[in-house]
Amino acid sequence: MPVDLMALIWVLVGIGILVFLIVGLKIHNILALLISGLFIAFAEGMPIDKIVTTIQKGVGGVLATLALIVVFGAIIGKLMTESGASQRIADTIVAKMGIDKLPFALLIIGTIFGMAMFYEVAFLITVPLVISIAKEAKIPYMRLIIPTVAGATMGHSIFPPQPGPMALVTTFHADISQVYIFGLIVIIPTIICSGVLIRRFIPGLDKMPLGNVMKPAERKPDAELPSFGISILVPLLPAILMICASVTKLFLNSKSTAYSIASFFGSAEISMLLAVLAAMFFFGYRRGQNGTQITAQMTSAIEGISNVLLVIAAGGIMKEVIIDAGIGAKIVDLVGKIPVSPLILAWLITVLIRILTGQGAVAAITAAGIVAPMIAAFNVSPVLMVLACACGSNTITLMYDGGFLLFQQSFGISLKDTFKTWGALEFTNSAVGLVMVLLLSIFVH
Repeated sequence: MPVDLMALIWVLVGIGILVFLIVGLKIHNILALLISGLFIAFAEGMPIDKIVTTIQKGVGGVLATLALIVVFGAIIGKLMTESGASQRIADTIVAKMGIDKLPFALLIIGTIFGMAMFYEVAFLITVPLVISIAKEAKIPYMRLIIPTVAGATMGHSIFPPQPGPMALVTTFHADISQVYIFGLIVIIPTIICSGVLIRRFIPGLDKMPLGNVMKPAERKPDAELPSFGISILVPLLPAILMICASVTKLFLNSKSTAYSIASFFGSAEISMLLAVLAAMFFFGYRRGQNGTQITAQMTSAIEGISNVLLVIAAGGIMKEVIIDAGIGAKIVDLVGKIPVSPLILAWLITVLIRILTGQGAVAAITAAGIVAPMIAAFNVSPVLMVLACACGSNTITLMYDGGFLLFQQSFGISLKDTFKTWGALEFTNSAVGLVMVLLLSIFVH
C-alpha cells in the first residue's frame, strides 16, 4: 500500500480511537486527545525520543498562541454580562431595526457576541435576552433563536481573536485584516441563509416546546446600563486595533519603529489586553465597583473556561504529531492527484474532524496541521484557506458535540428537533460559507 495512503489511514484510525474514547468510554477529552495523538505518532514510526518533545510543542504552541486570548475573551464576556452591556447592545439594535427586521437584528447581535467571546459564553448571554424579546413580541422563540445562534457560531468560527480562526491565521501566516474583510463578505450571505431563509423549510418551528432550563433574562433598569457606544466599542476593540494595525503597516517600512509599534498594538494579545482594561474601567470602576469585586468577576470567568482552554491545548498534540511526522505533506502528495479544489479538500478534512471529535477549535487546529502544506503546493491564498477551514469547523454535528448538547438541553427539545434546527443551521453555515469562499477564489489568488 502506498506510504501516502497509509499516513492518511493512520490519521483516520487515530481519530476513530479519539471518538471511541470520548463517546464509548466517556474518557475526558484531554486524555483522549493525548492517547490518540500517541497512537498516530507510534503508528507513523516517529522516533520514541522525539514524541515527548512533540507533545510539549503541541500543547505549548497552542497555549502560547491562545491562552491569553481565551482568558481575556471570557473576562470581557463576564464583565459585559454583569454590567448590562449585553442587554444595552441587544435593546438598542432591536429598537433601531424594529419588529419587522428583528431576525436581521439578531443576526447582528449574535455575530458581535460570537466575535467577542467564547461561543458557549455568547450563547448563555444572548439566549435569555432573545427569549425575553420573543415573549414581549409574541413570536415563537425558536424563530428568533435560530438567527441569533447562526450569527454567533459563524462570528466565533471565522473571526480572530477567537481560538479556531486565530490558530488558522497563525499556522497559515494569513493577513489578519484580509481575514476580516473577506470573512465579512463570506459571513453576510451565509448567516442570512442559515439564520433567516432556512426557517421557511423547518416544519413545526412555531410549536417547539421551551423547557425549564432557560428563563427570560432579568432586566436591569435602563439608567444602570452603560451607553450603547461603549457597550459595542469594548468587545469590538480588538478587531478594530488589528485591522487598523494591518492597514497602517502597508504604508510603513518593515524595519521602522512605527512598523514595530503597529505590530505590537495590532497583536491579538495586546489588543485583547487593552479591551480587558477598557472593560474593567467602563463596566466596573465607572459603575462604582472596587478592585475586589472586579477581580472576583474575572476569577469566575477564568474558572468557567479553564477546562475548555486545556481541551483546546490538548488538540495541539495531534496537530503537532501530524506536522512533525510529515503526515501533512504525505496527504498533500496523495490528494494532489485528485482533481478537486484544495479549498474543498481543506473544508472536507475540517468537517470530518469536527463531526468526529465534536470540537470546533480542535478541528480547526488539527486540520491546520494537515492542510498547511497545500498552501505552497497548490499556490492557494492563505486567507481563503483560513476561511475554508473555519467554515468546515462550523458544520452539522452529532449528539456528543458540545454545541449540539448545549442547544438541546437548554431548550429541552427532542433529538429530532435539535437536528432540524441546530443541525440544519450549522450545515447551512458550513455549505454556504464554502460556496462563498469558492466564489472569492475566482478573484483572489
